[in-house]
Parts: sequence; structure tokens; C-alpha cells
Amino acid sequence: MDRFLQDLLGSEILSSIPGSSSEERDAFISDYLSKLSSLSLEAVQTEESQSLAQASHSVLRSLQALAARSHKAIVESSDVLSDLNRQLPALAEDAKELREQIPKLEDEVGRFSQAYSKNADNAVLERRSRALLLTRNVDKLSDILELPSLLSTAISSSNPSSGDTSASAAGSSVSGLSGYSTALDIYSHIKRLHHLYPTSSLVSSVAREAEGCMERMRSSLIQSLRSPGLKLPAAIRIIGWLRRVAPQRGAGGSNIASRGSQNREGGYGALFLVCRLGHLNSLLEALEPLRELADHEIEAKDGGGPTQDRARKGETPWSSGQHTERYLKRYIEIFREQSFAIVSMYRSIFPAGTPEDVELDAKATLKSTKATDLRQGEASTPSTLDPLQPLPSVLSTFPLHLVDVLMTTLRRYLPGVRDRSARESLMTQLLYCAASLGRLGSDFSPMLASLSSAGPEEDDSESGLVEWVEVVKKHRALVGRLDLLASGLATSSRGKS
Repeated sequence: MDRFLQDLLGSEILSSIPGSSSEERDAFISDYLSKLSSLSLEAVQTEESQSLAQASHSVLRSLQALAARSHKAIVESSDVLSDLNRQLPALAEDAKELREQIPKLEDEVGRFSQAYSKNADNAVLERRSRALLLTRNVDKLSDILELPSLLSTAISSSNPSSGDTSASAAGSSVSGLSGYSTALDIYSHIKRLHHLYPTSSLVSSVAREAEGCMERMRSSLIQSLRSPGLKLPAAIRIIGWLRRVAPQRGAGGSNIASRGSQNREGGYGALFLVCRLGHLNSLLEALEPLRELADHEIEAKDGGGPTQDRARKGETPWSSGQHTERYLKRYIEIFREQSFAIVSMYRSIFPAGTPEDVELDAKATLKSTKATDLRQGEASTPSTLDPLQPLPSVLSTFPLHLVDVLMTTLRRYLPGVRDRSARESLMTQLLYCAASLGRLGSDFSPMLASLSSAGPEEDDSESGLVEWVEVVKKHRALVGRLDLLASGLATSSRGKS
């Protein structure tokens, strides 16, 4: 029946039915004809026509809704489709031109790879590699560039302020010298960098700036040795820092003495003594008002004969030397404290070496003395004098200079003290000063006997000697009583224990 209906309808009508392929159209037609064959004639005439009209109307409404919803896309698709016939030939022409340019592109790529390869010498590549290297190490370079500023900050934080002149301010400034250790560590790092990269201009400039900072540090350390409140721990640290920051100063005596104290001390011992001597001189210069009053008394004393003669002539007699006594008492007190502190601190900072070194120092001092005597005599010959004799220790001559300064002052001002008790007090003070230095091996008490010949009057030398003997006796008696008291206390403490 289905085949009969297909033949009856004809191929033209059947070909108008939509379908993607002939098989699908055949299947669709077979299904529809099977449906028609199952209906009655009346249903085919009435219901089927209505069903087809409804389906047609539904399809029409769907097409209208699709056109209203997508008319822009449909129009644009139509325009693109119309332009596609023109664009496809242009695309083919461009593809052909690209195929023709590919060999030239390959040649240019080969030339570029040869010119800018890693093994080729090219200035552009070198600049780029340096720029990349700088970019990768910019943090390290910034750290290196900050080293001089860090060094300067560490030194500045340790420098004592110039306005601090009191002992407490000096002590606090000395205690703040710990920043120098940081500065020396930074300087050692800079020197190590300069040793590793001697051809680097950047490292060389940083090293030059660091040298300028170290010069400031050397000056500050030397100035710290002159501070009023210098203590032994701070002095030891300062000398240790000077050994690190100025090692060339330690080799000052190596060309003269191959062994002995010069090699142990170098130039630091002399530097320390010079700085502390400068501090001592500054303290003594602070007594200038008292010294001027003492000078006026000395001038008044030297202006005429004895006091009785000037009084009979109606002249004003000079005072009995109260200002001179005050000046000398303060002078001797400062001298005793500072000289003992200088020598004891020097011995603690630069301790004596082995007994062989001490013997070498003694021989050097003896040879130096003999050479001086030979130069002063007439029997000196070039063969007997060695210009490169080992120099003695600086400490062996420094106390002599101190004593010479003290004796010069005493010879000028001690005769101006007329009161006997005042003179005895001054002489006792001098004996204590001599004993203080005597504990360090620099007793100058025998030299004080020469002062007894210069009494308050020119014709009173014998009474001056008697006065000196009495002062020595009293001093020895007092020292003996103190020794007995100390030994008694020690015995009692041992008995209790």
C-alpha cells in the first residue's frame, strides 16, 4: 500500500519534502503514508487537513519569531556570505605572498642568530649583559655603597662631644667607644673587598672614603687618650683599636731595635705617654691664676734685701709665701696623682716581657749612656760608636722628664715659702710623691736634698739642710708607725681566722 501511494504521488511531489538525505526522506514518507493508511477516509478528509493547517500555522509563527529575534544576525550573515566570494581570492593572494617571503625571513633569522649569539663579540650584548648583571646585583651594590656611611655613623656615634670637659662627661664618652669595634669590623670588610676586587673602581672609591673615615677615627682615638676620665679598661681598648687602625705605627722601632721593648710597644707606648703628658700639662696650666700670684711673691722677694732691711727703708715687705704654698701644694698633688696614674697605666697596657727582654732593655740603656759619654768626651772614634744602638724603653726616660719638670718648678717657687711649717708640709708631700713613684721604680727622693740648699734667704743653706733632715726623720717615723699598724692588723686577722 505504501509503495502504491508513493508511485501515485510521483517523484516531484516527494522531492519537495525536506530532508538531509534520501534515506531520511524515504523514512519520513514511509511513516507518514503508514499513518494515512491507518486512518479512515473521513478522518483523512477532515482531521488531517486541519492537522496540516495547524502544523503549517505553527511553523509560520516559529519562522516569524525567529526572524524577529535574529534578523540582525541573519542580515549580517548574508552580508558576510556575499563578501566571502571576494575575500577568499584576496586571502589566497596573501598566502602566496607569504610563501614567497618565508625564505627571506629565514635568512634574516639566521643572520640575527649569528650576530647576537652568546659566543659572538657584540657591544650591544655586552651592554645588555652588564645591565642584567647590575639588575641582579643591585642589592649587593647598594649595600657596598652604604658601607662608608655606616662606617662614618659608627665612628660618629663613638666620638665624645667637644663640649664635654668634666670627668663624668669624659667617662661616659669613653664608655661609649664600643662603636669603634663595629667601625673596625666594617673597615676590615671593606679592605677584604678591595683585596678581592682591586680593579673595581666602585670598590676603590669605597675604600678611599673608608680611609678618610679611619683618619677621623685615628684622630678621635688619640684625642680620647687625652680625656680627663680615662680609665685602664678604656685605655687598653683604645690602644687595641689603634693597633688595628694604625698598624704601621707599631713598626716604628723595628728598624732600630730588633728585639726588646721597642718591638713590644712600637710607637703606641710613646703615643700614650705623649697624650697623657699633654693632659697633665693641661691640668697644670689650669693653675695659671695661682702661678701668677706666686710669681708676684717671687718678684717681691727678689726686689730687695732681707725683709727687715726693706721694712726699715719704708718699703712694703713681701708676704710669707701663702700663694706660693697654695700653688705648690696643688701642683704637687696633681703631679703625684697623674704621674702615678700614667706610669701604672702604662705598665698595665704594655707589660714587661720575659727576663731576657728586661736584660736587653737594661743593656740598651747602658749602651746608650756609654755612647752619650763617648760623644761628649774626646776619645770618641767612629769605630767605637754605633749610630744604630738599640733604644731603651720609653718608660725608662719618661719618669726622668717628669721629675725634671717637677724639680724645675720646685727650684723656682719653693724658696718663696718662708713659713717653716709650710715648707715642712710641702717637703712631706714631696716625699709621699717620691714614694708613690718609687713603688713603680722611679723614686726621686734623693734629688730632693738638693732643694734644701736653697732656703728662703741666700745665707740659710745650713738651716735648710737641718730642716730637710728633720722632715725626713719625721716622715720615716710616720711610715714606720703605719707599717707597724698594718702588720698588727694583719696578725690579728690571721689569728681570728
